[in-house]
Amino acid sequence: MFALPATTEIKKSLPKKAIYEKFGLKSAQRDAFDADISRIDIVNVVSPSTVPGLKEGECVKEFYVLLVTLKRQHFDEKNILLLTKLIKQNMIFALVYNDMVRFAVVHEKLFVMDWELLEDAALPLMGLDLDKVWENLVTTIGKFEVMEGVTMEEQIAIDGEKLKKIKAIESLEKKLKVEKQPRKKFEMYQELVELKKFLSNS
Repeated sequence: MFALPATTEIKKSLPKKAIYEKFGLKSAQRDAFDADISRIDIVNVVSPSTVPGLKEGECVKEFYVLLVTLKRQHFDEKNILLLTKLIKQNMIFALVYNDMVRFAVVHEKLFVMDWELLEDAALPLMGLDLDKVWENLVTTIGKFEVMEGVTMEEQIAIDGEKLKKIKAIESLEKKLKVEKQPRKKFEMYQELVELKKFLSNS
């Protein structure tokens, strides 16, 4: 499945009821989870023992692929984040709805790919060790690149700060259009200049 080696394939169901009981989810959490998710199966485990020639990483020793069958296409991302809190493993989520799938991963934050046909979906294992394979999967799913001289975690933080600045700029530009007080408008303009300067220098 997903163009991964046959040696990585397993089939282990994670019953929702067992998850509810083990982690003591509140009624509202259970209802929200059940409204989105039909079933959860572990379908692949990628490790040096399942992929000959692939070395263990310093940080990543193995990772799992979870097939999450959805009840609806527009799901609450909080339910995916909940799974990562309950299961302390490196995981790639294959979120399946009918004949479509979108991959998701949580590394510092949640990244979700666009929908694609299930039969065309692939998770290429690029790298000599699991640290590099994991980084390549995260950056592919997250659609970002790691600049030279920084770690993936640092890059995610940099990109996150840029996104905050972009949203702040958009908000200020809207407020500037309706602001009537000259002094307030000037202060907002100065703040806008500083935000744009930050983006141009980063």
